[in-house]
Amino acid sequence: MGDVAVGARSGQGGEEHRGRPAESADQAADGAVPSGSEEQAGEDGRVSEDRTAPDGQGDKPKAQPKPPRSFWKELPILIGIALVLALLIKTFLVQAFSIPSDSMQNTLQQGDRVLVDKLTPWFGSEPERGEVVVFHDPDNWLAGEPTPNPNPLQKVLSWIGLMPSAEEKDLIKRVVGVGGDTIECKGTGPLTVNGMALNEPYVYPGNTPCSQDDQGGQFKVKVPDGFIWVMGDHRQNSRDSRYNQADKNDGFVPVDKVVGRAVVIAWPINRWNNLPVPDTFDQPGLAAGSPTAAVLTAAPQGVALVGAVPLVLWRRRRYGAGEGRGQG
Repeated sequence: MGDVAVGARSGQGGEEHRGRPAESADQAADGAVPSGSEEQAGEDGRVSEDRTAPDGQGDKPKAQPKPPRSFWKELPILIGIALVLALLIKTFLVQAFSIPSDSMQNTLQQGDRVLVDKLTPWFGSEPERGEVVVFHDPDNWLAGEPTPNPNPLQKVLSWIGLMPSAEEKDLIKRVVGVGGDTIECKGTGPLTVNGMALNEPYVYPGNTPCSQDDQGGQFKVKVPDGFIWVMGDHRQNSRDSRYNQADKNDGFVPVDKVVGRAVVIAWPINRWNNLPVPDTFDQPGLAAGSPTAAVLTAAPQGVALVGAVPLVLWRRRRYGAGEGRGQG
């Protein structure tokens, strides 16, 4: 009975398979191929080579490496990184400001763009004599001045630091005295600090160091700790500490209102220059100012772009290395 059953299953047209054991014929008829065998049955009865990998993974396809992104797909990432870096630089490192008036001529001209160091104040540095600083309006010094009305694009560019802010009420002047200093103006000058006369070649040509008027041009003050006394280089055209002695701070500027020190004229190109502390503030009898801050000669967006490019290149190299490993 058993032989009849085998013959019925293995035979074709009543003919029995010759030269094969009954078990092999059984498996061939059922279409089953033993795992790990050296032959596999094809649909037409042929045998094909066993492609089982030596490591036992069989015919499982290899993982294909991720192709590198094209430049145009990387470009939005580059721009995004640059904008984020620009915002961080504006907040913590350096910010551009536009000069709106003539009060600092001839050191600064109306329309100049200056870069302001905002980093050193984070480490406890305070303004020094002779520095040109930007500070928030202490107590309505800008009352009556026209208020700019920026468009939406200007607002966005100002927010990320690609343009000077059009909404912040900031001023720029030269620090003449710091906490503990006694500053005095008599007649046309010279201006004295702690009894020492200042030689001020930066004062606007034709101006006198002190202004002869009864509105504040003649004064003698002692600067409280935590405050500074500021004056414009265009002495007869600057509404500075002298003419704000009736405010709540008696004309002094709180140190915590100082945004930072202007270190570079960045625009226009033909006026590129740094803004060092004049030598007169280093004379014997006056405490020397702090060392000049490192000069920054690139706008925030340029610094941000330089910082973003290596990151994108690193990403592309990483993808390239992964592709090399996949093909090896």
